[in-house]
Amino acid sequence: MIPFVDLTKQNAGLEHRFVEVLRTAIATSAFAGGQNVERFESAFSAYCSVEHSVALSNGTDALRLALLAAGLGPGDEVVTPANGFFATVEAILQTGATVRFCEIDLATGLADAECFERAITDRTRALVPVHLYGQMSAIDEISALSEQRGLILIEDAAQAHGATFRGRPAGSFGHAGCFSFYPTKNLGALGEGGAVVTRDADLAERVAILRDHGQATKYRHETVGFNARMDAIQAGFLEAKLEMLNTWNDARRRAAESYRELLSVSPDITLLNEVGGSKGVYHLFVIRHTARHSLREGLRRVGIGTGVHYPIPLHRQPALAYLGPQPDLPLAEEFCATILSLPMYPGLQPSQVETVSNEVLSLSEAQIDAHR
Repeated sequence: MIPFVDLTKQNAGLEHRFVEVLRTAIATSAFAGGQNVERFESAFSAYCSVEHSVALSNGTDALRLALLAAGLGPGDEVVTPANGFFATVEAILQTGATVRFCEIDLATGLADAECFERAITDRTRALVPVHLYGQMSAIDEISALSEQRGLILIEDAAQAHGATFRGRPAGSFGHAGCFSFYPTKNLGALGEGGAVVTRDADLAERVAILRDHGQATKYRHETVGFNARMDAIQAGFLEAKLEMLNTWNDARRRAAESYRELLSVSPDITLLNEVGGSKGVYHLFVIRHTARHSLREGLRRVGIGTGVHYPIPLHRQPALAYLGPQPDLPLAEEFCATILSLPMYPGLQPSQVETVSNEVLSLSEAQIDAHR
């Protein structure tokens, strides 16, 4: 058995730190806010090369509160790629803004500046690029476009902890960057968590107020906010894991390099490109194949776990039917119909990468032969 993801070894190596966090919390009764959260915010903002970090309850809250703090609301239009996880769209719609989907580059699965520019209208107020699978978009050109058009730029970096573009970390280019610490993320809590990072002190303060029922000081509520605080225990866990993040990301890159070398011999398997100047962290290792379903079933039969991230393009999701007819985005639709995520996690052994690759090559060849 080679699971799609395995967190046990990764977390077992820090068990002593986790136990100490729990013991301290029990001894001090410090469960919400406090020094754990403040220390993690300080460490994570430094890691992202920004001045401010606001720890939150999850990544969806990070997106929603960042958009609200940036002033997005009813009557505003936000452009985001048509492929990705639904939380990006949820957060936009929950501000009262409308969403406009843009096409993607089929070679990377990411939207570049040209994709965004084609989707911008007179109503557009913000762009939300998604650093999908741990790969960074061409964020310098997207940032230049947002400045040129006077648009807000919010980075969805939920899968890109530690990814860089020309040496600068994900989350440090836009007005704000939003992260998820869901357990399977490159930096994952032992539960839920999220954060907004920014260079803008005022935006950070607005997010901090929104996360705590709209209060800047106790029992003085400046606005109607949310209960979106990070648990102190999760902050302690994340502080311990942050120290290992670069090591874990390097392990992911080594596994990805091996996958690329082993799978590149097949003309029937499409490997995704990294954007020039970017250094990805391979939250997921995604390939494309026209016989995705059969390939996935074949891998399942030999005990190899896989995933599909994500099978339905966002503009075709049933929950969004109320928005009315959506434009055809054929590249996003082709991409979603052919992608397959292979096992990827820091503890993945070279022998396991080789086994997975050999099975993929064998099954791929069999599928092509069957259709000749």
